[in-house]
Amino acid sequence: MGRTAMNTRTLSGITILAAALGAVACSSTAAPTAPLDAPALADAVQLDAVVGHLQELERIATENDGNRALGTAGYDASVDYVAGKLRDAGFDVQTPEFDVTSFDVENASLTVDGAPVELRVLAMSPSTGPDGITARVVRAPADDTPGCEATDYDGLDVAGAVAVVDRGVCPFSVKQQVAAERGAAALLVVNNEPGPLAGGTLGEDGDTLIPAAGVSGDDGTALAGAGSVTLIAETTIEDIRSRNVIAQTATGDTGNVVVVGAHLDSVPDGPGINDNGSGVAAVLETALQLGSDPSVTNAVRFAFWGAEEIGLVGSTRYVESLSDEERNAVALYLNFDMLGSPNPGYLVYDGDDSDAVGAGPGPEGSTAIEQTFRTFFDSRGVAADGTDFDGRSDYGPFVEAGIPAGGVFSGADERKTPDQAGKWGGEADVPFDPDYHSPQDTLGNIDRDALAVTAASVGYGVGTFAQSLDGVPTGAARDQERSGN
Repeated sequence: MGRTAMNTRTLSGITILAAALGAVACSSTAAPTAPLDAPALADAVQLDAVVGHLQELERIATENDGNRALGTAGYDASVDYVAGKLRDAGFDVQTPEFDVTSFDVENASLTVDGAPVELRVLAMSPSTGPDGITARVVRAPADDTPGCEATDYDGLDVAGAVAVVDRGVCPFSVKQQVAAERGAAALLVVNNEPGPLAGGTLGEDGDTLIPAAGVSGDDGTALAGAGSVTLIAETTIEDIRSRNVIAQTATGDTGNVVVVGAHLDSVPDGPGINDNGSGVAAVLETALQLGSDPSVTNAVRFAFWGAEEIGLVGSTRYVESLSDEERNAVALYLNFDMLGSPNPGYLVYDGDDSDAVGAGPGPEGSTAIEQTFRTFFDSRGVAADGTDFDGRSDYGPFVEAGIPAGGVFSGADERKTPDQAGKWGGEADVPFDPDYHSPQDTLGNIDRDALAVTAASVGYGVGTFAQSLDGVPTGAARDQERSGN
C-alpha cells in the first residue's frame, strides 16, 4: 500500500509532541515521553495515511490476478506488506502458520425448467462433478426456522431432491446438514433480501455433505413452482497452510493484553479493499502511530487474520492455540471489518444486546467496549447504531472463548433503513456495500468521509483500553463471571 503525501503525527508522547512538531513523517515513531491519550491517537490516524495503505493493497491485488485471497500470491504479498511496515516501526512481528482447507469454484450454473438462473456457490461446497445434478425441487416452508430443523421437512419427500430453503436464523452449514440428513441431493438457499446471496460459507466441514449454493429472493420464488433444476457446482477443495500476522507492543502489562484485529484476506472475486483492506489499513496505521514501545498500562497486540473469508479460520486457529494462561491474559478483543462502505453505516457491536436482535450479549465487559465506541462517535457528531454479534467476523472465536469483544462496522450486504439514511445520509433500501465480495470492491468505491471517522475510532478504542480496562473484568473477576458465581 503506497503512502500518500499528507503527513501525520506520531503517537508516542503525542500530548506533548503533537503541538510542538505539527506534522512529521507519516507512520514514524518516537520514544514514549507521556502517557497515551485516546483522542490524540484517534486524531493521529489520518485518512491520507490509511488510503496510502489501501493503495498498496490494491496494487498487490492488481499484480496478482485481481485478488488477495487465501492461498494466493496476493495474500502472501499482503502479509509481507503488513509485516514489513510493522517491523520497520520496531515491532517484533510473528507470522504463525496454520492449516486450512482452501476452496475454488471452477464452473457453476443453475437452470430451472431449462432457463438459466444466477447463483453463488457457498464456500466449501462439495462438487457436483462436471455433469451436475438434475432433480426435482422440494421447497421447505418459510417458517421461523427455515431449513434449520428436521421438522421443517415434515410431510415432504426430500430424498434425492434439491432442497430449497430461505436464508436466516441458523448458519448455512446447519441448513446443509439438515437437508443432507433428510436425503437431499443438494441445497439451494434463497436470499431473504433483494439481490443475489453473496459471501456465504459452509465452514470447513461442508465438503463432507451435499453441494450448496445461493440464489436471489426473486429466483427463489421461481424455484417454488419449478418442476426440476440442474445444478452444476464444480469445486476444488484442498488442504494448505496460511499465515496470520501478529505484533505486540514491548510495553504494557502482558497479563492484560488488548488484542486488535482485522482480516487480511479478500475473496477470490475481487481485491477486497473495503472487505477488508479498510480494517487492515486502519489497524495498521493505528499500530504505526502508537509505536512499538508506547507509554501504556496494558500491552496491545495487533492481529491480521488469514482465511476469514472461508469461515474465520485464522482467528479460530489462533484462539484455539492459546493456553489457558494465554487466553486469560487477553483482556478483550476489538474487531474492525469493513470501515469504508460506499453507502456507509456507523455501526457498533451490540455488547449489551440492548437492540434485542439476533444473538445475545457479548461476554461481560462487551458493554463497556460498546459504550466506548458510542462515546467516540458522539464526539464526532455521529449517532451510531448497534449491530448484532451474528458470527460473521473474527470476534466470533473470542466471544465463544468468553473474551469481551466489540468494534466498528460500516455495513456489508444488509440494506440501509430509511431511518439510518435520515441520520447518516446515503440511500435507503440499498446495501451498505453494493460492491460486497465483487470485483468492484476497489479504492474508487470507498467512502472516504466515512473511512476518516471509522479509522479514527480504531485509534480511540486502542488508546482507551491500552490505558484502562474500566468496566472490563479481568483475572479473578472474569473467572468468577465465567463460572457464574
